[in-house]
Amino acid sequence: MPHSVFVDGAAGTTGLEILDRLAGRDGIALIELDESRRKDEGARREALNEADIAILCLPDEAARQAMGLLDLAMGTRVIDASSAHRTAEGWCYGFPELVGSDRVAEARRVSNPGCYPTGFLALVAPLVREGLLPADWPYTINAVSGYSGGGKSLIERFQTDGAPAFRAYGYDMAHKHRDEMKAHAGLEHGVIFAPSVVSAYRGMIVEVPLHLGAMAGDPTADALRSALSEFYADSPIISVRDGDLASELLLEANAPPSDAMELFVFGNAGGWHARLVARLDNLGKGASGAAIQSLNLMCGLPETTGLRLPAA
Repeated sequence: MPHSVFVDGAAGTTGLEILDRLAGRDGIALIELDESRRKDEGARREALNEADIAILCLPDEAARQAMGLLDLAMGTRVIDASSAHRTAEGWCYGFPELVGSDRVAEARRVSNPGCYPTGFLALVAPLVREGLLPADWPYTINAVSGYSGGGKSLIERFQTDGAPAFRAYGYDMAHKHRDEMKAHAGLEHGVIFAPSVVSAYRGMIVEVPLHLGAMAGDPTADALRSALSEFYADSPIISVRDGDLASELLLEANAPPSDAMELFVFGNAGGWHARLVARLDNLGKGASGAAIQSLNLMCGLPETTGLRLPAA
């Protein structure tokens, strides 16, 4: 029997990409509302409670309100793509590689990771767990994303005449992703987060520079890379590349959708400095692809079903 799925907020960027990945799939029965009923609360309430799994592609406050429309007795399971519940009690963080596939598969409430935190956590969380990086270090994240991550208003801004080539932001030091990164990496201090946007529709590079020579335990770039390679050895989605083979990392202006993520560890000859780098699609593993991965696990399906991954 197919699993019924309702995407609340299907007209947004993340929702559209989720629907594209679900299109024509066996075992999934989509519950869809036409344009005239898409914002009708009664229609949404009915669809949310009819679904086996609801995916919320809404702003934070709207996602919280959507949760209020659910009748707990109906048993609808939820994947929330907003940032409303990423550190909330009772919610499973939807990063199977870090929290465990079984935990996501069994969860009633799953919060989709943010795009920037996906890159940061993939790099740092395993290394902190292994004791190779300190939990009390003042981490800095430098990151650049395609403009699609900013929603309709930023997309329009970058697709009109006179669009900027580069946009840096987050100068109030209060970006909402900071709490998520601190909590799920197990850090003692908040991070310094420097996000930016370039004139490419999709794609993201997240970098964590490290002064290894100032850390206790004498960690090396090679040791960090080896630990990440071992941690993700069985992942069909996350791969660890040999940093020595890359002289530059690029984001393509018209890159196709991808649900994969690449990790790199670059180190200088003296071993004092390292740059941990994640490259991913902000709309793929950073949003819609992650939601589909969690959906697959919750439905008892192979986690890569419907994902856009490079050929093996």
